[in-house]
Amino acid sequence: MAIVKGWQGRFFEDYKVGDVYRSRVGRTVSEADNVWFTLITNNTNQLHYNRQAAKAAGMPDCIVNSALTLAIVAGLSVIDVSENGVNLGWKEIELPSPVFPGDTLYSQSEVLDLRESGSRPHMGIVTVRTEGLNQRGVVAARYVRSILVWKKEAFPNASTFPEPIADETSERLSLGSAK
Repeated sequence: MAIVKGWQGRFFEDYKVGDVYRSRVGRTVSEADNVWFTLITNNTNQLHYNRQAAKAAGMPDCIVNSALTLAIVAGLSVIDVSENGVNLGWKEIELPSPVFPGDTLYSQSEVLDLRESGSRPHMGIVTVRTEGLNQRGVVAARYVRSILVWKKEAFPNASTFPEPIADETSERLSLGSAK
């Protein structure tokens, strides 16, 4: 049986200034996502979870928590941008349009800059501008992010998939022992 490696993410050598990576999938934000995230993060702004307060403020519905919007947009970009890296910082964060429950978010990132790391020769720094768009193509979020990315030859996490072993359940049953 041939084991074929799946997508491993981009390494420093794979990026080119000007390349644009678009998320392969979108993510619809549910009302439950918004309420849970808002409550878990102790955000007391009722515009995120009180429909009457949102309508009194002139909104058609509750507004999705902006930190959740950023988290989803960033998450959608991980497979293309930062799967093999560590965030160094975010700047120029803008939220030009609100997101409402039921909106679907997509992410696209443009490579702005590449440079070798001065302190970690086995890594490089990639700077991208990411935009989160809703299903109508309206930009809901944008930011610039720098990521410290591994070079392919130095990547320490070559394989994390476990080697198959005998089924422990059938082994325990045949031995008559319980763990």
